[in-house]
Amino acid sequence: MTGDATAPELALRVLQQLWLGGVRDVVLAPGSRSAPFALALDAADRAGDLRLHVRVDERSAGFLALGLTTGSRRPVAVVTTSGTAVGNLLPAVMEAHHTGRRVVVVSADRPDRLRGTGANQTTDQAGIFGTFAPCHDLTAALASEDLDAVVSQACSRRGPTQLNVQLDGDLLPSDTDPHAWWHRPDDLHDPAAAGVGRSGVTVTVTGVEASVSVRTDGELLPLGPRTVVVAGDDAGPAARLLAQAADWPLVAEPTSGARVGRQALRTGRLLLTTDLRGDVERVVVVGHPTLSRPVTSLISDPSVEVLSVRGRDGVATDPGRIARVLDVVPRVEGPDAPAWFDAWQSADARLSTLIDSGLAAPQGDPARPPVGEGVSPLAVAAVVGAAVAADTTLVVGSSNPVRDLDVVATPWTPHEHRFVVGNRGLAGIDGMVSTAVGVALGRPRAARSIAYLGDLTFLHDTNGLLVGPGERRPDLTVVVLSDDGGAIFSTLEQGDRRYASAFERVFSTPHGTDLAALCAAHHTAYERVDDLDRLAAALAESPTGTRVLEVPVSRADRRHEAAWLRDLARQAVPTRDGRP
Repeated sequence: MTGDATAPELALRVLQQLWLGGVRDVVLAPGSRSAPFALALDAADRAGDLRLHVRVDERSAGFLALGLTTGSRRPVAVVTTSGTAVGNLLPAVMEAHHTGRRVVVVSADRPDRLRGTGANQTTDQAGIFGTFAPCHDLTAALASEDLDAVVSQACSRRGPTQLNVQLDGDLLPSDTDPHAWWHRPDDLHDPAAAGVGRSGVTVTVTGVEASVSVRTDGELLPLGPRTVVVAGDDAGPAARLLAQAADWPLVAEPTSGARVGRQALRTGRLLLTTDLRGDVERVVVVGHPTLSRPVTSLISDPSVEVLSVRGRDGVATDPGRIARVLDVVPRVEGPDAPAWFDAWQSADARLSTLIDSGLAAPQGDPARPPVGEGVSPLAVAAVVGAAVAADTTLVVGSSNPVRDLDVVATPWTPHEHRFVVGNRGLAGIDGMVSTAVGVALGRPRAARSIAYLGDLTFLHDTNGLLVGPGERRPDLTVVVLSDDGGAIFSTLEQGDRRYASAFERVFSTPHGTDLAALCAAHHTAYERVDDLDRLAAALAESPTGTRVLEVPVSRADRRHEAAWLRDLARQAVPTRDGRP
């Protein structure tokens, strides 16, 4: 660029370079300073070169962009105006940082000469995300080749980047013809046409995850030590392939992309509370495991050899700071002795049968979990897990829904193109409705898209339903496990009866919100579901647009339910002296 470039010309140049970097979806939260971006984006959308998604809430816009990049496996840009609008993107940027998602923040800014002057909506927003996203403060004086290089790097690097664009002078183009506001760079081919994905690697979707070819140059592990493979969030197929090659038990979280096939244990986290845990001599950690204390205890045990593989964000999960860190998933030359895996597989089958029998038991049967009247939350999760058929997308919220799935979801069949994801980088409940909408929009060819969220998670981002007329809406079913509060805390230390006097107010936080009325206000289809058969039937349907299925459950017995699961695990695995 040159010093003579206008604000509309600078905005157009940035958008053209984003297009060349593979960006095909852009989320816009409108404002005055970002006006030249808005007009160019509208023209690009009308031309069919970009898909524009307009949202009025910047926080939701950021998570929509996060979902779009998760679903499409391409870089996605989110454009805001200046001031507090940029700050509202921080939660989504933090999540993108911890998961290596390519979200490009394009923040329109006032010129540098106005900083520190008290000028309206002017603040120090360049670099506002600190360590979570590198920032490039761009002006019209920047040489074209330098601007091009910066934008190209933002599209290709893992994790988020902020492009803070100083726009000076007249913001609106002098030409009133919309065709002049955007034109595709015509001197280069379309990089998206060849299926170019992250870091220039051609992406294919297999199993439950989008994956690339698995590297086979990892360290060769000796056989012999009794080994468990732990697959956390975004582990991908490499964890499963290692466990399969070595015939080792695989404890794979639902969003790992590895909860597939024979080696994956359905009840792995519960089995780690039994005597089987004491026999583990080595553990290989792939991805980012966050769901259970038994797993965290295992991978933090200094008496166990722990090998942890770096994730997409460059970090190896090692909460105990004891692991030997690897850059690539290790390999083995053949299967280990079968007795080790056979013991885990048999225990997993016994425990799964005990759980399923209890869930199917009639009211009053002592085998039934202690949930009182109504539907068991675990039974709801089992129905959702069973609905994840071939070519299905599932976005699962944090707190209880993903943990329930971790206990009751039977490992899925390989090579059926399932896609199960969540925001597990920081494991927060923030932005999940918008994330789910983005994931569904990013995978338009999925047979069906489902989101499984708790009621507080749903309410925390109801602005994700705030979609204007004419905006793209996915075919998405949102299942809300509705227990009027934060049930997960009852299973933690603060759920002990010693804290009962304060617990309901400061942890459970009942809200009494009428979800039907809320959905009606957003013109979103709603159905209350009190029957598991109806839930299964609804999840087999192919609705048009977004709909919400509210499944009311009780949270009164969550702590007792957790104790019931631990007791079943002890029944499934005999103790060392032979007692059950």
